[in-house]
Amino acid sequence: MLTLERAEELLNQTTTEEHLLLHAKNVMAAMKGLAKHFGEDEQLWMAIGYLHDYDYQQHPDEHLKYTEQPLKEAGLTDEEARAILAHGYGLVNEVEPITNLEKSLFTVDELTGIIQAAARMRPAGITDMEVSSFMKKFKDKKFAAKCNREVIRQGCEMMGMEVKDVAAICIEAMKEYVDELKLGPKES
Repeated sequence: MLTLERAEELLNQTTTEEHLLLHAKNVMAAMKGLAKHFGEDEQLWMAIGYLHDYDYQQHPDEHLKYTEQPLKEAGLTDEEARAILAHGYGLVNEVEPITNLEKSLFTVDELTGIIQAAARMRPAGITDMEVSSFMKKFKDKKFAAKCNREVIRQGCEMMGMEVKDVAAICIEAMKEYVDELKLGPKES
């Protein structure tokens, strides 16, 4: 089974850009919250979340085309590799998210971008962020415009959940990693 330590080791072999490593940590934290929600293995979900953009820095225009084989060779199971591939569903591949793990990763990849951007706008960062404040930003299509809201809605629908409920779980989970995610209060 993939561990977070192994996921970090593997991602560090392909990724050096700070913003991509920060994104990996945001997704990792959100995945922990959703694993807890679904009663699943938090450590595995965190590891999958952390490793999901394994080939992105080298192949941004061919994302996920250079992921499966190297990860399997590195010891990931078929299920673990598939979970990572499924976050590209309808965007760069046709690996449909089926399990809660796959659906969650598909959803939080984009969702955490809006949460992170919204938290950065707040004096206290994510520490006092409520889901209502997130939803205002979510509805504003100009805010964090590169984050695909349709993917988020589609993922939430797959999970049988409302966007606000998934966001609430992710926000609370991300608060646990406030320093690591650099989402604490702004320094005066």
